[in-house]
Amino acid sequence: MYAVVKTGGKQYKVAPGDVLEIEKLDVEEGAEVELPVIFVADGDKIEADPEKAAATKVTAKVLAQFKGKKQLVFKFKKRKGYKKLNGHRQQLTRVRVISVGSEKWEKPAKKAAKADEE
Repeated sequence: MYAVVKTGGKQYKVAPGDVLEIEKLDVEEGAEVELPVIFVADGDKIEADPEKAAATKVTAKVLAQFKGKKQLVFKFKKRKGYKKLNGHRQQLTRVRVISVGSEKWEKPAKKAAKADEE
């Protein structure tokens, strides 16, 4: 099962366990946030109507608040001697999708348990 959520003016395809870097959300680290759904696909069943798809809940946990990589903005006009260089670092939020509808993400088994079996 997966869904398409809209946040920060962009759309993201998400499934349980996915880690996304989205535009900054005003929540603290460790908090859970619900993302608005616009499309849901569950095997053969597809819900493309945003109003009906909004009934499906996508829950995500905030992992970190950070700044993205620096993006350089360079402007110039040829033969005029005009050059301007600017930099920008976007504020981002890293989230892990916990559940999409009724499907939940489960933590992978630790490697220590695998070593005990051998």
